[in-house]
Amino acid sequence: MHTVLITGAGRGIGLATCRAFLEAGWQVLGLDKDFSTCDEKGFERIVFDLQNLSGIRKLVEKREIHALVNNAGVLFCDPYDAIPEEHKREVITVNIEAPAALIESVSLQMKKRKSGRIVNVGSVAAFTGHPDLWYGITKAGILNLTKAWAKELGSHGVLVNAVAPGPTATAMYEQLPQSRKDGVMRSVHSGRVCTPEEVATAILWLDSACPAYVNGTTLDVNDGSYPR
Repeated sequence: MHTVLITGAGRGIGLATCRAFLEAGWQVLGLDKDFSTCDEKGFERIVFDLQNLSGIRKLVEKREIHALVNNAGVLFCDPYDAIPEEHKREVITVNIEAPAALIESVSLQMKKRKSGRIVNVGSVAAFTGHPDLWYGITKAGILNLTKAWAKELGSHGVLVNAVAPGPTATAMYEQLPQSRKDGVMRSVHSGRVCTPEEVATAILWLDSACPAYVNGTTLDVNDGSYPR
């Protein structure tokens, strides 16, 4: 049985992804700093704060991991000229530095096995100037990180890809002001938000079933939503 490590597993896209892998017969390690709203019992819960960058290598070394899903993310609805330093630091750490550290750590065992798959969860926010400044910056960075590690690991049989969801029915989306939600609804073709399960299906495909020649790519799951 193959094992997948999924971050941000306590809710939203992360929890839906845990369920998708469980249904596909995988052993699932779900990582989050808070599982208080999670009712899923089928996977191993790892309580860990990704702001603890120095603890990531030790966390990964203890386990055999065949696939990684870097899903955890942070967003604050702060105006450009009034972003608290602690918000900026948390977004940068969780959204880009932690995924980079996880890839660096898990890639060591994947290279030895000559196999492995990694999926990073980006966002449609990566493709434009975004109202949440550092969220957009880090999500653009995660797509570049994807391409860089795909180049580095491709010759070792390890695939690194990304998904870029559009508006998705999660707690993060619900915190947006109504004016932002209204704008989102005007940008999608179907007039509805994505479900976490739809994103999870794309992640599962990339981490298990996509052809080996799909590497370094970003799969848009956004129903045509490219904010302007």
